[in-house]
Amino acid sequence: QVQLVESGGGLVQAGGSLRLSCAASGRTFSNYAMGWFRQAPGKEREFVAAISWSSGNTYYSDSVKGRFTISRDNAKNTVYLQMNSLKPEDTAVYYCAADRNNKWYKASDRVYDYWGQGTQVTVSS
Repeated sequence: QVQLVESGGGLVQAGGSLRLSCAASGRTFSNYAMGWFRQAPGKEREFVAAISWSSGNTYYSDSVKGRFTISRDNAKNTVYLQMNSLKPEDTAVYYCAADRNNKWYKASDRVYDYWGQGTQVTVSS
């Protein structure tokens, strides 16, 4: 069992930046690929970014590529999502997730085994 707790969400103006954190506890963090997803009101949950066990591989959705950066610190059991040049359409609840099979290349929530409770990001125009 892995417990995930997101933090760092908030209200920011368009063009601004936020850094989300996701702290993991329970099993060995470095054994899991990690992903970020988001869900806006009235929309389905969508993939944002993923990172492999060892941070050697990352994968981004086209909508955030070049603006968001996923990283992890296995010594701190934490994964981050640095979000720059935020747009109103980035407004959503952001979730982190853990995948024990290291399928970081699959932009699907079905491969993830554990989920956090989410943190709200609101970008004003």
